[in-house]
Amino acid sequence: MSKLKILFATSEMAPWVKTGGLGDVCAALPAALRQAGQDIRVLLPHYPALQAAFPAALPVAELPSLAPALPAARLLAAEAAGLPLLLLDCPEIYANPGNPYLDSYGDDRYDNPIRFGLLARVAALLGQAHSPIGWQADVVHANDWQSALAAAYLHYEGGAASVVTVHNIAFQGCFAHGYLAGLGLPRHAWRFDGVEYHGQLSFLKAGLQFASQITTVSPTYAREIQDEQFGYGLAPLLRYRAASLRGILNGIDTLLWNPASDHALAHPYSARQLAGKQQNKAALQQEMGLEVSAEQPLFGVISRMTEQKGLDLLLAIADGLAELPAQLVVLGSGDAALEAGFLALAARHPGRIAVKLCFDEGLAHRIEAGADSFLMPSRFEPCGLNQMYSLHYGTPPVVHATGGLADTVVDVGEATLANRTANGFVIAEATAPALWAAMQRVCRSWQDRRLWQQIQHNGMQRDFSWSQAARDYLELYRDALHAPRVATG
Repeated sequence: MSKLKILFATSEMAPWVKTGGLGDVCAALPAALRQAGQDIRVLLPHYPALQAAFPAALPVAELPSLAPALPAARLLAAEAAGLPLLLLDCPEIYANPGNPYLDSYGDDRYDNPIRFGLLARVAALLGQAHSPIGWQADVVHANDWQSALAAAYLHYEGGAASVVTVHNIAFQGCFAHGYLAGLGLPRHAWRFDGVEYHGQLSFLKAGLQFASQITTVSPTYAREIQDEQFGYGLAPLLRYRAASLRGILNGIDTLLWNPASDHALAHPYSARQLAGKQQNKAALQQEMGLEVSAEQPLFGVISRMTEQKGLDLLLAIADGLAELPAQLVVLGSGDAALEAGFLALAARHPGRIAVKLCFDEGLAHRIEAGADSFLMPSRFEPCGLNQMYSLHYGTPPVVHATGGLADTVVDVGEATLANRTANGFVIAEATAPALWAAMQRVCRSWQDRRLWQQIQHNGMQRDFSWSQAARDYLELYRDALHAPRVATG
């Protein structure tokens, strides 16, 4: 097959800019596509973190103002482990340090429609005949609302095929009507089957309306977002475009997340040599101020503290851990009430429950390695990565049957143990009683060492690398090239 020219547009890329799973995906998938022999280039804003990481980035194009509200900019070229990067340099809108979307008060940046309108406009430009770098993409792959408007530009102006991936449909990039002209979109785009959405300009809705192909990050989530409960108002459009929508399960970086070579761990281990996992448990207990004990299971949590993640369910039952008996370690931050609740919980149960309110990459690895079981009772989860990290680290997860959690975790039962697919514990409803019952099941299973090792081995032997996802995306890109033009406003 011929090599494809792919422009991958994103607002995040780990390890430099990351607020969640989007940053991880937008680092790993392009790398896997590059390894598969494709001509892929990643476009992202030249944030301060990227300025520091690539001080020798070279200018490759000067960009005049591309629309009345869009400032002039330039493109810089850099390379990350052989992966070509195109850094969109415009200090007046991208020079802010910290979170790429929020200001120092935690509010959405007032200029987000300009910042990400420019990203989408340049992404489209690189898929058009007048691309300023002497390279024109065959496919422009946009990710979430921050670059999804590229599909609308390509629809109205012509150019490459487009793909829009929905990582979390709850975030849609909705702005005032006045930005239509300022971003260079034609007046006739303001239609219900154009970029208009309940009186606003929605970047994500525009992308879903016009993309040659639409993807999301797991097969189950692709079905869920067509239902009103999970579609956040966009379910009717997604049902309309169902023939162009598919779910491709994310992978994980199995070089970075590998218990046999993980530099964050004092005791590497593998499926064949699990003894090191018990040593990591003892080290984690000591690090977090828990009683060092091999006689009770240790549950781990690494999460944003939000209602979506279901941590309020855990908070409601965690005082009962002494009854199991079991220990708990929590790493994360977010909602102030949840943070306060977990701090109070740890204060009531010293030596049994430990909480750290921050993001700590090394500690995240040590929790995955040192915990016996991982708790992830999300109310919804488009894909999820931590459950895959947990499976890969021999830490059977407890999950709610939603999104990518349902696609990766197989509940322990008689039939699944017999066919060696059982790798975790699945609850049908995101409720505190269901979570408590699952944690009790974990403790009973953990007491049976032979059974527990079988569950661990089942999870550790499953392939969660990006190679399969890369093959699926290549098939998708070729379908996008042959997709008929979307016949709408």
